[in-house]
Amino acid sequence: MPGPLAGLRIVELVGLGPAPFAAMMLADAGAEVIRVHQAGQRPEIPLMNTRFDVLARGRRSIALDLKADRDRAVMLDLVARADGLIEGFRPGVMERLGLGPEACLAANPRLVYGRMTGWGQEGPRKDAAGHDLNYLGLTGALAAMGPADAPPPVPLNLVADFGGGGMLMAFGMVSALLGARTSGAGQVVDAAMTDGASLLAAMFWGFRAGGLWGGERQANLLDGGAYFYSTYACADGKFLAVAPVEGRFHRNLIDGLGLDAAEFTHAADPAAWGKLRARLAAIFLTEPRDHWAGLFAGTDACVTPILDWDEAAADPHAQARGAFVTVDGVVQPAPAPRFSQTPSAVAHGPAAPGAHGREILADWGLDPARLDP
Repeated sequence: MPGPLAGLRIVELVGLGPAPFAAMMLADAGAEVIRVHQAGQRPEIPLMNTRFDVLARGRRSIALDLKADRDRAVMLDLVARADGLIEGFRPGVMERLGLGPEACLAANPRLVYGRMTGWGQEGPRKDAAGHDLNYLGLTGALAAMGPADAPPPVPLNLVADFGGGGMLMAFGMVSALLGARTSGAGQVVDAAMTDGASLLAAMFWGFRAGGLWGGERQANLLDGGAYFYSTYACADGKFLAVAPVEGRFHRNLIDGLGLDAAEFTHAADPAAWGKLRARLAAIFLTEPRDHWAGLFAGTDACVTPILDWDEAAADPHAQARGAFVTVDGVVQPAPAPRFSQTPSAVAHGPAAPGAHGREILADWGLDPARLDP
């Protein structure tokens, strides 16, 4: 069965990171997403456009030289037949190509024009280069991460690039596409990774305002300050995630370890958290990770093993849910979330640049000969 977005047509200008991630989400959910590769351009990352380019899965490709009048006209004709467009260039690039929102909305007033950038379409930093770490660093969230006695860590680029950027772009596109169905009018979706990463931290802004979150790292409930929300090393060099935040779950942890509940008093005395964390750290170092995982399996102590990549894909729970799929020999996460009536699927692996150009034009009601030399 087709996914919930079946029938939607999206044009994606091929870029890096969060923009293709958003396009992947839409394609996973059934939208027809056409990748527009720049003709003759060599990839910036060696694995791009290969079977390992997981973010490119499920879409066909057409290669166009957008600096050439002929190919730019083809692009505008595709836009005229599309529901949405996604681009991830710096502000002004699409305008210089003659493919900015004004030109595209003139060709298709119902078009949803998605713009993915780090800093947004306006503001003093809009033209500056940056990456996930830069964007996250300006939100306040990075300063709150990591141990108290070291610089903030370098996290994987999940928060600003993919959570605050690509995922919110996908949400913005779907929201605006629903609005266009009602109003008949398209619009621009300005998805900035700084905005999105800040939004992901909304709860903590509330905690700060309410006096439940201080300015020091590793001194709060959810930043490793609490001994009952932390990671611990085990005897075999592997690690546990220990997170019984609620009192009833905390009791299961303390009972399971045979500790004194009068000493391990949960949140009653934050000043004692450091000492109690050290006690737990010493205990967990006495046995290998899977000993502790087995001890707490089936309980509500919220103690779980920290798995590596291979273990995660082979985990029985992931296997039972089909949380990973193999496409062209590459193990990768399955589409998410799940839909009961219109399940998502990966249609196929990444396409080579331009592999479907003539086919796409024919399917979209355009003359394939327009791609002839």
